Amino acid sequence: MGVKKKRDMQVAALTICHQDLETLRSFADVEGRNLASLLLQCAQLTDGVSQIHYVKQIVPFLEKIDKNGACDPVVRSCFSVLAGIYLSLSLKNPLKKVLASSLNGLPEFCLTEAIYSFTFRLEEELNTTDVYSYRKVFDNLSSCMESFNLGRASVDNLLKSVLHFLQKSLVEILEENRKFAGNHIVQTQLMNDLLVGIRVSVMLIQKVQSFQGNLWKTSSSPVWQSMCRLLSIFTKFLSDDDLLQTIQSTSGLAVILFVKTMFHPSEKIPDLISSVLLRSVDCTSVPEWFMSCCKSLCCASLPASALLFLCQGTLAMLDWQDGSMGLRGEALLLDTAHVLFTLNSQIKEATLEMFLSRILASWTNSAMHVLESSSSGLKDSLSGNSGIAQSLLEYVYTHWEHPLDSLRHQTKIIFKNLLHMHQLTAEGADSVTDPFFLELTGNLLRLEWHIKGKYTCLGCLVESIGIEHILAVDKTIPSQILEVMGDQSLVPYASDLLETMFKNHKNHLKSQTLNSAWIDQWHETWVSPLLFVLCEGHLDQKSYLIDYYLPKLLNYSPESLKYMVQILQASIDAKTGSCNSRGALGALVACLRTARAHGHLQSATDAWENLVSSARIKQGLIHQHCQVRIDTLGLLCESNRSTEIVSTEEMQWIQFFITYNLNSQSPGVRQQICSLLKKLFCRIQESSQVLYKLEQSKSNHELENESRKQHPSDSLQQYKKFMSSICDSLFEALFPGSSYSTRFSALTILVSIAEVFPVQEDGVQTVYQLSHDIDAGRFQALLECFTSTFEEVKTLAFDLLMKLSKTAVHFQDSEKLEGLFQAALELSTSPKPYDCVTASYLLNFLIWQDALPSSLPAYLTQQTACEGGDQSAAVVEKNALMVIKCLMENLEEEVSRAENSLLQAAAAFPMYGRVHCITGALRKLPLNSLHLVSEWRPVVETLISLSYRLSAVVSPVIQSSSPEGLVPMDTDSESASRLQMILNEIQPRDTNDYFNQAKILNECDNFNLEDLTVSVLTLDTSAEVKGKEVKTCDVTAQMVLVCCWRSMKEVALLLGTLCQFLPIQSAPESSDGLLTVEQVKEIGGYFKQHLLQSRHRGAFELAYTGFVKLTEILNRCPDVSLQKLPEQWLWNVLEEIKCSDPSSKLCATRRSAGIPFYIQALLASEPKKGKMDLLKITMKELISLAGPTDDSQSTIPQVHALNILRALFRDTRLGENIIPYVADGAKAAILGFTSPVWAVRNSSTLLFSSLITRIFGVKRGKDELSKTNRMTGRQFFSRFPELYPFLLNQLETVANKVDSDVGEPDRHPSMFLLLLVLERLYPSPMDGTSSALSLAPFIPFIMRCGHSPVYRSREMAARALVPFVMLDQIPKTIQTLLATLPNCTDQCFRQNHIHGTLLQPSPLHGALHRPAVLATLTTEPKSQRRRPGGPWECWTIFPV
Repeated sequence: MGVKKKRDMQVAALTICHQDLETLRSFADVEGRNLASLLLQCAQLTDGVSQIHYVKQIVPFLEKIDKNGACDPVVRSCFSVLAGIYLSLSLKNPLKKVLASSLNGLPEFCLTEAIYSFTFRLEEELNTTDVYSYRKVFDNLSSCMESFNLGRASVDNLLKSVLHFLQKSLVEILEENRKFAGNHIVQTQLMNDLLVGIRVSVMLIQKVQSFQGNLWKTSSSPVWQSMCRLLSIFTKFLSDDDLLQTIQSTSGLAVILFVKTMFHPSEKIPDLISSVLLRSVDCTSVPEWFMSCCKSLCCASLPASALLFLCQGTLAMLDWQDGSMGLRGEALLLDTAHVLFTLNSQIKEATLEMFLSRILASWTNSAMHVLESSSSGLKDSLSGNSGIAQSLLEYVYTHWEHPLDSLRHQTKIIFKNLLHMHQLTAEGADSVTDPFFLELTGNLLRLEWHIKGKYTCLGCLVESIGIEHILAVDKTIPSQILEVMGDQSLVPYASDLLETMFKNHKNHLKSQTLNSAWIDQWHETWVSPLLFVLCEGHLDQKSYLIDYYLPKLLNYSPESLKYMVQILQASIDAKTGSCNSRGALGALVACLRTARAHGHLQSATDAWENLVSSARIKQGLIHQHCQVRIDTLGLLCESNRSTEIVSTEEMQWIQFFITYNLNSQSPGVRQQICSLLKKLFCRIQESSQVLYKLEQSKSNHELENESRKQHPSDSLQQYKKFMSSICDSLFEALFPGSSYSTRFSALTILVSIAEVFPVQEDGVQTVYQLSHDIDAGRFQALLECFTSTFEEVKTLAFDLLMKLSKTAVHFQDSEKLEGLFQAALELSTSPKPYDCVTASYLLNFLIWQDALPSSLPAYLTQQTACEGGDQSAAVVEKNALMVIKCLMENLEEEVSRAENSLLQAAAAFPMYGRVHCITGALRKLPLNSLHLVSEWRPVVETLISLSYRLSAVVSPVIQSSSPEGLVPMDTDSESASRLQMILNEIQPRDTNDYFNQAKILNECDNFNLEDLTVSVLTLDTSAEVKGKEVKTCDVTAQMVLVCCWRSMKEVALLLGTLCQFLPIQSAPESSDGLLTVEQVKEIGGYFKQHLLQSRHRGAFELAYTGFVKLTEILNRCPDVSLQKLPEQWLWNVLEEIKCSDPSSKLCATRRSAGIPFYIQALLASEPKKGKMDLLKITMKELISLAGPTDDSQSTIPQVHALNILRALFRDTRLGENIIPYVADGAKAAILGFTSPVWAVRNSSTLLFSSLITRIFGVKRGKDELSKTNRMTGRQFFSRFPELYPFLLNQLETVANKVDSDVGEPDRHPSMFLLLLVLERLYPSPMDGTSSALSLAPFIPFIMRCGHSPVYRSREMAARALVPFVMLDQIPKTIQTLLATLPNCTDQCFRQNHIHGTLLQPSPLHGALHRPAVLATLTTEPKSQRRRPGGPWECWTIFPV
C-alpha cells in the first residue's frame, strides 16, 4: 500500500590519470570551445550523473568539425584520452555504457583515428602481468565486444594478442589458485576470474569477424596455434573436479564452440561430436590437432560430469534452427538424448541433477526447432509413443515432486515442450481425439490429488488441448480441486491449475457463443463451487481459497462479484454462521474485502450502500467466528489506493472493533489485526498529505462550492481525534494486571502508530504525533511493561519508548533516575531468569536516553567525543561503555566469590544476569565502527577473561555425568573445603573405559548423609531493611543447575557476539580491530572444549549457537590461519572419535551430547558454492564408522557416528548436499538395528527416524501414513537406486527367517524398519511392468512377513502390501492370498500364519470400491471357489 519512492541513481564519477589530464590542459583553449576543454570540464566534475551530460555532447561536437579536423592533434589526443577513460571505468558503471553508446555515433571520418587510439590503449592493457589485474582486462575485452563498434574493431585488430593474453592469463590464474589452497576468499576470487576469462573466450569467437573465414585455419598461423592451446586448456578444465562446476560447464560450451569453429568440413561436425558423446571416437579418422588438444575426450573413462557439460555445449553452441545440419544433425540430437538418459541413472549429486534438468529442457527446445523442418523418421522417433518421449515422461514423473524448486520448474518445461513436440509430429491432427493425449489425460486424472506434479502437468495439458475434454471426462474436477485446498502445501499448485482452467474455459465459451449467455455456464462451473466452499468448507480450506484463488478469479472476471453478492445475500439470513463456521455473511465479507483490496470497488460508498448494509458490517465486526471479524476489519482497512480518504463511518467502526477485539487469544488473529490496522494508519498518513496539499491549493470559496466533499481541514481534524481516541483506548488496555494478549495487541498497534507517524524534525506537516499524547502516567505504564514475564511485551515496550521523542520521556528527578539504575542492577542478579531480561531492557533504555546516574562517568578514562561524527551515536557508545564497565566490576567481584562458594552464588547472586545485560548492551551498538577504540580494547580483553573464569566455576557441574541430579551443598564455615571435595566427586566419570568395566568407588568417594544436608545461607537484604534482618534460602539442586547452565549459555552467546560483530586485527600490533587472532583461536578452543565435554543439553545447545557465529566468521576471514581452523578442528575430533581412546572425555551417552552439534556447526559453515569437500570426506568417514563391525571395542565410535549422522541429516542448511548419502545412512541404520548392543540399536533407531523425515518430508498431521508424506516406488528408487537391491535382499532374508519351518521362527529386528519404509511407497499408474525398478519382486516377501509372530509386524505387513499391488491386480492378489490358507483337513499349521494372511486382504479391498471387488471375486467358477468350513475363511470380512 505504501508509495515507493524513486531511488536516486548513483553513478561513480570518472577519473583521468595525471598524464592525460596534463594533455587536456595543454590542448584546452581559453574560450573552452574545443573537445579538450569539454573533456577537461567533465573530468573536473565529481558527480557521475553530471558527467553523463558532458559525455553525450562529444559526438555532436565532433559532427561540427570538418573532415580534415579528424587529423588534428587535439582530436587525436582527445581520442586517446577517451580510450583511457573507457578502459578505466568499471564494467557496471553507467558511464561506460553511455560513452560506448555515444561513440557508436561517431562520424565516419573520425573512425580511423578513434580505432587507432582504442587499439593502442587496449594493447597496453593486454601487456598486464599482474594476475589480480587480469579481471579488469577481461571486463574491458567483454565490454569492447558487447555493442561497441570501436571496441570490437580494436579487438579484431589485436586478435593475436588477445588470444595470447587469454591463454596466458587462464594458465596463470589456475596456478595461482593452486598456490592458495585452503584460502577460501582468495580462491573464490580467482575462480570467478577464471570463469570470466572462459566466457570472454567464448564471446571472442562469437563476436569477432575474423573467425568467419578459413584463412587462419593453417597449422602455421599464430591464431590457429593459440586456438589449439586454448582448446587444450578448456578440455583440461572440463575434467578437473577441483574447479567449480560452473567453470566446468562453461568449459564444455567453449570446447564445442572451438571445435565447431576449427573443424572442417563443417558437415561432419555432428558426426564428430556424436562419436565423442558416445565414447566411440575413431582415432584414425579425426584430425591430428583434435587428438592433440582433446585426447582426454576420446577415451572411454570420460567422467559423467564432463559428458554432461559436453551435451550442454552441443545443444547451446550448434545451430538447430530450420534443420540446417540435416540428417546428421538429427542423428546427433537422438544420440544426445540417449546419453542424457544414461547419465540420469548415474548422476545423484544435487547440482549435477540441476544441470541435467536444464540440459534436458534445452534438448526439448532444440528438438522443437528441428521438428519444424525435419524428416519423417525423426518425427517417428520423437512422437508421443516413441521411446524417447516415454523416457522424457518417465523423467517427469520421477522428478515432478523433487525437493528443489528449480528442478521442478525445469520438469514443467520438459513436459510442456514434450506436448508441443508431439503436436509437431502429429501434423495437424485433432489433439482432443489423439490417442496419446487421451491416454495421458486418463493417466493424470487417475492419480491422487495429493501429488503436486499432477497439477502442473494438467495445467500444461489444458493449455495444449483445452479444458473441454477434461470437463467432459469429469465435470466435478473444479470441486475436487477446491476440496484439496485445505492442504497448504497443495494450495499454490491447485490455485494455479484452477486459474489456467477457468481462463481457458472462458475463452472457449466466448468463442462458441455470440451473446452473453455463456457467462451463466461459466459461473455455474467455477463460481458456484467456490461459494459453496466459502459457506460450508472447513476453516483452512476457506482461508486458502480467499488468499489464493478468489483474487485470481476476481482479477480475471470482476463482473462476477455482482453474481457472488446476489447469491450470498439471498442465503445470508439462513446461514449467518457460528463460532465454527463463517456462514454466508463471512463469505460475503471475504468477497467484498478481496474485491476492494484489488480495486474492484471504486469507493467505500459503493460497498456500504449498494452491496452491504451498515448493520451487516457491525454484525461482522463482532461475529462469533474470528476470521469473519478479520475479514470485516480488512474490508474497512484495505484499499488498492493508499491515498483513499478514510470516511467517518469507517473510523467509527474501527473504534467499535478495537473495543471488543484487543484480547484475542489467537496469535494469528492478533497478528492480522495489528497488520490491518497498520495499513489503515498508512492510509491516514498518505491521505492526510493529499488533504494538506488540497488545503493549500484551493481557496475556501472553491471548497464550499463542492458541496458533496468535506473540507480538508475538517477531515484532518477528524483524523487527529480518531488517532487520539485510538491511543486512549490502547493505553487504557495497559492497566496493571492486564493479560498478555491485551498488552501485546495494544503495544504492537502503538508501535505501528509511532512508525507510521514518526517524529518530524524538518518541519513536515503530520496529522498526528504520538509523543503529544504521552504524559507521566502513560510513560510509567510503558516502563511497567518491562516487568512482564513475556519477553515480547518487553521488546515492544522498549521499541515504543525508543521511537518517542526526548520530550515524551518523563524522568521526575535524579533520585528516580538513580533508583531505576539500581533496580536494574539488582534485577541483573535475581535468581528468576526473566528478571535479568528486564534489567537488560531497562539498562538499554537508560543508555539510549542518556539518562544515567552522575556517578557513572568515573568509569571512563577517555572523555573525548568523536569528531565530525554523529553526536547521539557517540553519547550512546559512551553510556554503553560506562554501564558495561560497571557491570563488569560487579561481575568480577561475584565471580571471585563464586570461586569460593558456588552454592552461595547460585542462591544469592547468579552471575548469568550480569553477562546477559552486557551482551544486550553490546548488541545495540555498531561494534564494527566504534569510536572509543582505546577504551574498548581493554574492556574486550577483560570480558573474555571474565567469561573464561565464570565458565571454569560452573563447568564441573555442566560436565558432570548427571548434572540434573547433583545436590552440592556447603555451609558457610566449610564452603571452600566441602565444595572442592564435591567438585572432585562430580568430575565426569563416563569416559570410554567405563563402558568396559564396572565402576569401583574409592574410600574417599564415600560420603555421610549428614554432609549433604541442606544448608542455610544467611544473606544480607537491602539497605532499606532496618537492622540486620536475616533471610533464609534453601539451596536446591535445581538452583545450582540453573545457575550453571544459564551462565554457560550467556558466556557462549557473549563470546559468539564478540566474534560475530567485533573487527579482527589484520596484524598483531595494528589498531584496526578489537579482537586479536590469538583471542579468536582461544575462543574457538573454549567452544570446542565445552561442546565436546558438556553433558547438559541446555548448555551445549546454546554453546552451539555461539560456535556457529564463530565458524561463519572464520570462513570469511582473510587470515589464512583462521580460515583453516574449522578444517583442523574437524579432523581432530574425527580422529578422536575413531581412536576410541579410554582416556577420551567425549560423552558416549546422552546421544553423544554436544559432539553432533560441534561437527554440525563446522560443516554447515562451509561455503555452499564450493565443492563441499569437508562434508564429503566427513560423511564417508562417518558412514564407514556407522556400519556393522565384529569388534566389540569399536561400538563407541559406531554410536558417535550414528548420532552425528542423525544431526547432519536433520540439518536443513545442508539441503540437497546431504541427499547423496541418504542411501548409505539408511543401510547403516537398518543394519545397526540388528546389533546386540543396546546403544547401537537406540542410535540406529533415532537415525532411521530422521532419515524417514528427510526422505518423505515432515509429518504435518496425526496420520502416520499421510498422503503428503509418501512417494511412488519409481520416485523413491530413482532417487536412491542403491536401496532397491539392499531392501529387497534384506526383506528376503527377513521373510526366509520368519517363514522358516525349522524350529522357532526368528523375530528379525530389522523387519519393522523395512516395513516402515515400504508402507510409505505407492504405485503409480505410470509404472510399467518392464521397469527395472518394478515393485513386483517385493510382494511375495511382504506376504511372508505377514506370518511374523509379532502382532504389530503382521499389521504393518498388511499395510505395506497395498502400495505394491497395481489397481487391476488387487482381485487376483486377494485370491492368491486366500488360496494360501490351509484346508480344514490340514493338521499342521500356525495361527500366526493364518492371522497374518487374513489381515492382508482387508487393506487391499479398501483400495477399490466394494461392489467392484465382490463382482471380481464372484466371477470365479464355482468349481474353483474354496469351500467354507474353517474358522479362517475370512474373505467374509468384506461386508456387503
